[in-house]
Amino acid sequence: MFHNIASNVMSQVLLNKRFKYNDEFTRKYVDSFITVNNMIYGRWSFLYDTFHWTLKSMTSSVISEHKETRVPGQPRDFVDCYLDEMDKRVHTSFCPEELLMSCINLHTAGSDTASNTLLTGFLYLMTRPHIQAPLSSLPSLTRFDCIIQAPRSYLTMLIAVLLLVICVFFVITLLKSGRPKNFPPGPTPLPLLGNIHNLSPTNPMKDMEKLRKTYGNVYSLYIGRRAAVVVSGLQALKEMLVNKGVDFAGRPQDMFMNDVVEHRGVVLADYGQSWKDHRRFALTTMRNFGMGKQSMEQRILEEVQYTVENLEKNTGKTLSPDVMFHSIASNIVSLVLFGSRYEHDNKIITTLVDSFDDVNKTLNGPWAFLYDSFHFVRYLPLPFTKAFKARQTVRDILMPIIYEHQKNRVQGDPQDLVDCYLDELEKRGDDGSSFCIEELFMFCVNLYGAGTDTTSSTLLTGFLYLMTKPHIQERCQQEIDSVLEAKDIISCEDRVDMPYVQAVIHEIQRLADVVPLSVLHTSTKDTQLMGYCIPKGTIVFPNLSSALSEEGQWKFPHEFNPENFLNDKGEFVKPPAFMVFSAGPRVCMGESLARMELFLILVTLLRRFRFVWPEDAGEPDYELVFGITVCPKPYRMKVELRPAQ
Repeated sequence: MFHNIASNVMSQVLLNKRFKYNDEFTRKYVDSFITVNNMIYGRWSFLYDTFHWTLKSMTSSVISEHKETRVPGQPRDFVDCYLDEMDKRVHTSFCPEELLMSCINLHTAGSDTASNTLLTGFLYLMTRPHIQAPLSSLPSLTRFDCIIQAPRSYLTMLIAVLLLVICVFFVITLLKSGRPKNFPPGPTPLPLLGNIHNLSPTNPMKDMEKLRKTYGNVYSLYIGRRAAVVVSGLQALKEMLVNKGVDFAGRPQDMFMNDVVEHRGVVLADYGQSWKDHRRFALTTMRNFGMGKQSMEQRILEEVQYTVENLEKNTGKTLSPDVMFHSIASNIVSLVLFGSRYEHDNKIITTLVDSFDDVNKTLNGPWAFLYDSFHFVRYLPLPFTKAFKARQTVRDILMPIIYEHQKNRVQGDPQDLVDCYLDELEKRGDDGSSFCIEELFMFCVNLYGAGTDTTSSTLLTGFLYLMTKPHIQERCQQEIDSVLEAKDIISCEDRVDMPYVQAVIHEIQRLADVVPLSVLHTSTKDTQLMGYCIPKGTIVFPNLSSALSEEGQWKFPHEFNPENFLNDKGEFVKPPAFMVFSAGPRVCMGESLARMELFLILVTLLRRFRFVWPEDAGEPDYELVFGITVCPKPYRMKVELRPAQ
């Protein structure tokens, strides 16, 4: 009853309407708001799905009715006033979606506070009849007003003060969350929570695509109380990453992941001299040490040979490829960093994998959001502390390896990247640079974390498609057999003679879409993007996934088809929208290694084996699981030995 009274008062203000208490639609409408309040402090991930339809359908119909019946300049209610403002501000964030959320926010704030106050009041009046009785005979409302307003105890006064502080805080938060002038438009944020209700935690990419259709290729969201911009589409991404690459080359420095890596390393380092020095060192070292040299090819091929031997023992059987591909990727990175490999069941490898998995799960969950949104919780013993414990576990494994390199290396004769870093550290001496053992540790963590999951997820996606599209697998094998013939050793130089295999590998990468949002960027200065003003320090999400499936950029944007990378002559071509490694100053520094790995691994395995989708496996599921890196759902494969060619 009281909620109906309060709800109708707000409806009169907002919509110039009241609803009958026994109306079915009104009951659902009121219940949906109650559900919101119950769930906003609980399983918020289901918030949007629970109340979206009722509120939107009801409010949209009223807005449509207002558009037809209103007289511009003569507003009857809040909606009319908003529609008048929309007429004045044609190209601003004033839009029907904003009006919808404004109505919902105001209705929620106004109806619940009034109804809960009435419920509390009548609870006291019923249990204190000596106070209720005189009210009906009072000639004035003076005593009644005192009863309503007078605190019953110090506790009540304290609660009132706290509520006042909270209200003031919410008002200040709402004022601060207003978008700056000419800032990209976007959905209305909730106080403190931002736009958490607009994004599914299990797969925000679908929600981002919906928002893109509503607000355009450049729109804004709020991460808690902090504004962020999402950039989609090839044109906007190219302007951000390439044309204005330095303007957007920063990294946010006050978020959960930065604290986990202790603000060190190269991947998450902010744009500055330290980042430039370490990135230059990494690119130069990997290029000179073996990314394009036969020695690195040989190391990769030797690692793949272990997998070949294992598969030969399991021909005719079905197996899960997850561990196999993760071991390949992990050992290749270990060879680059430390010059050593490990068996897939080695304790060092399993502990590293588990530790990185703990960090990734935390980073992709609600605790990281809480950590980023409310600084005071960072000092509490909450589940996000598991990530910091995992970091210490990784440190306990890697630091002894680094110290061993310090002790046993031969200066000027580096065997791996750690040796190269130690040589560089010795050359620089005390020149004041950021090169140090702690940076080396996090440098290794960065490269290991970035290079393992991305490669293994790409391979898992690739073999899923190759098994379920056997005609593509067979054509790859025909080209491999034709080019290699009697050659014993595969080389990256063979790529130029295998355009179809090249096309298949790139199509696998496009559909794998392993890092759809890249790594968070920030603007290094006040700048502009596609006509919008972007203040310095704004978080920017480059939606690489949008370019990889953009209409007009691909022959077959929504299906697996190697023709996306072949011209009319059957030659391999790479469209400009192929941005799996990002672009500009922050382009992935492991691109060369990844390209080498994928080619040598796929060609070696396809040359020796045929991979078959098991008959009892049912229909293949191509839906990807969202995380720090995207990967396919677990599956099994059957391995058959190909006849000797």
